[in-house]
Amino acid sequence: MKFYITTPIYYVNSDPHVGSAYTTIIADIIARYKRMMGYDVFFLTGTDEHGQKILQASSSLGKDPQSFCDELADRFKQLWKKLNITNDGFIRTTDPNHMKVVQYFVKKMVENNDIYKGEYRGWYCVPCETYWNEDEIGSDKLCPSCGRELKYVSEQNYFFRLSRYQDKLLRYYEEHPEFVQPDFRRNEMMRILEGGLKDLSITRTTFKWGVPMPDDPEHVIYVWVDALINYISAIGYPEDLKTFEKYWPADLHLIGKEINRFHSIIWPAMLMSAGLELPRTVFAHGWLTVDGQKISKSLGNAIDPKYFVEEYGNDVLRFYLVRDINFGKDGDFSEKNLVNRLNSDLANDYGNLLHRTLAMIKKYYSSTMPRPGAHEQIDEKFKHDILQCCKEYQQFMDQYSLTQAVEKVMEALAISNKYFDERKPWVLAKQKDFDKLSTVLFNVCESLLKVATMFSPIMPDSSEEVFSRLGFDQKSSKYMLETWNILKPGKKIVHAEPLFAKRDQKEIKRSEVLMTDTIDFDQFKKVNLRVGKVISAERVPKSEKLLKLLVDLGELGSRQIVAGIAKYYKPEDLIGKNIVVVSNLKPVKLMGIESEGMLLAAKDDTDLKILTIDGEISPGAQIS
Repeated sequence: MKFYITTPIYYVNSDPHVGSAYTTIIADIIARYKRMMGYDVFFLTGTDEHGQKILQASSSLGKDPQSFCDELADRFKQLWKKLNITNDGFIRTTDPNHMKVVQYFVKKMVENNDIYKGEYRGWYCVPCETYWNEDEIGSDKLCPSCGRELKYVSEQNYFFRLSRYQDKLLRYYEEHPEFVQPDFRRNEMMRILEGGLKDLSITRTTFKWGVPMPDDPEHVIYVWVDALINYISAIGYPEDLKTFEKYWPADLHLIGKEINRFHSIIWPAMLMSAGLELPRTVFAHGWLTVDGQKISKSLGNAIDPKYFVEEYGNDVLRFYLVRDINFGKDGDFSEKNLVNRLNSDLANDYGNLLHRTLAMIKKYYSSTMPRPGAHEQIDEKFKHDILQCCKEYQQFMDQYSLTQAVEKVMEALAISNKYFDERKPWVLAKQKDFDKLSTVLFNVCESLLKVATMFSPIMPDSSEEVFSRLGFDQKSSKYMLETWNILKPGKKIVHAEPLFAKRDQKEIKRSEVLMTDTIDFDQFKKVNLRVGKVISAERVPKSEKLLKLLVDLGELGSRQIVAGIAKYYKPEDLIGKNIVVVSNLKPVKLMGIESEGMLLAAKDDTDLKILTIDGEISPGAQIS
C-alpha cells in the first residue's frame, strides 16, 4: 500500500513562520501515522521560488534572486530538521529538472488546444501572486486574501482555457465527494464552479524571474502554474514513470484554505488537460490567528516556531497544535493555552500516571515488569475500553480528524487514571496483595504503551522515551493498538524524571514572538521609539530571568519596564544607561508586575546586548 502526501510549497520571500510550520507538522503527523499502519509513504514538501514578489524581495536586499532563494530554502530545510519533520522529498521550483517538467507539461496543454494568446486586463495582487476578477473584489480595490492594494495590469499573455473544464469538474465533484475536504470547503468550491469559470492568464512579460514559456521565452509562466506542477515533477514525471506511477495520484494534498481554489479547481483542470489522473483528496485546513488576526508574512505578524521548540520542546508544540486547534477549522495560537495543555494534559494526565506507576514497580518489583495475576471483571472492562479508544483513534486518523483522534488518546488516559485510582495499588501494596497489585500495574503499563503508540505520530520523542521506560524496544505498529499483553513480564523498566515539566504561567515571556519581515513606512511610523535613561533597576522576586527598571522618558514621564535580561545584566550595571525604548506598547503584566514598554536588545545563541545610545542625549528624545 502506498500513500503520497504533500504540503504546499512555501513561498521564500521571507523566513518560515508558525503558519507554514503548522501545515508541515500536520503533514508529518499523518505521514508518521500511515507508516505506522504499514504504508509505503512518500512525503513531499518544498519551496516556491519564482515570481515578481521574489524578484522584488531579493532586489530590495541587493541580492540576485537565485542566491536569495538559496538562503531562504536552506532556512526552511533547517526549520524542518529542528521540528523533526520526516519528509522524503524537498522540491525547489528553481531546480532545473522541475523547470524542464513545467515546460513539458505546458506543452501538453498547448497540444490539447487549451492555451491561446490574448490580452489580460484586470487586477493583480503582487504579494499573493494572484489575479482577481472585477466581481471578486470590492470598490476599495484591495486583495480579498491579504488586504493589500491591487495593481491594474494590462499586457499580452497566454491563457489557459479553464472555462472548458467547468462541467467536467462539476461532474467530478459530484462523483467524488471525498475530493475536497472538509465538506464546507468543498461547498465553497462548488459555488465557484456553479458561478462559472473564466479563462486564466498563465504568463507574464513584465519580469523574467520564472520558467520561460515554451517557444516564446519573452513570456514567463505564471508562478502558480509553475508551483502546482511540483507535485508530479518531484516523483519522476515524465521520465521516471516507474516511480511516478508508483505514487501518483497523490492521496492527500494538504493546504491552507486561502489556496484552495488553485488546488481544487485550477490544478485538477490542468491535470485533465494533460491527461493525468487527479489527486484523491485536497484537504484545506483553516488559518491560525494571533489575537484574532491571520498569521501572515505579508501582514507582518508572523511568529517564530523555533522559539516554542526551544522554550517548550518539539513534542509539546506538536501536541498543542493538534489538541487545541480543531484541525480543519480556524484556530487561535496562544502561548498561555499551550502552557495550560502542557501542565494539565501532558504533565498531569500523562506524565504523572507514568511516573507513579513506574515508581511502584521500582519499589515492589525491583524495576522489572510484573506478571499479571488473575483477571477480574473490572480488568476485562478496562482492557476493552482502552482497546476501543485505540480502534476509534484509528478511525479518526483515517478520516484526518486529528483533533478528535487526540481526544480519544486523552480519553484512554482518563480511563487509565480512573482505573489506577479506583484499584488503589498503594492499598494493595500495604495489604501485600501482590497478585492484584501486579495485575493493576501491568495493565496500566499496557495502557500507557497504547497511549504512547497513539501519540507516536504526534509526539515521537516522548513516545520513544515511554517505550524505553517500559522496557519495550520495538517501533510503533498497528498490532500494538489491537492486541493486549504486548509487554513482557520480567523486562527491566526505567523510573526517571517526570516525562513533562510543568511551567508557571507567570514565566511566559511573550504571547507573540514576531519575526523580522518587510514592512512599509506607514507601519514603521506606528512604532514610537524613544531614548530612555535607566533611573533604577532591581531583580523581580522568584524570577531568574526578570529585572524591573524605572526609566526616564523625558516629557513622557517615567515608565516601569520589566525585561527578561537578568541572566545577562546586574541591576547596578544598568543605572544611568541611555537605552532604546518602545514607548507606545500596550502595557502587560509579567509575574504580576505591570510593564509599560519594552527595551530593545540583540540576542544570539550565547549572549544578549541592550541597544544603547552613543553619547549623551536628553531622555525622551525621538528615535527615527
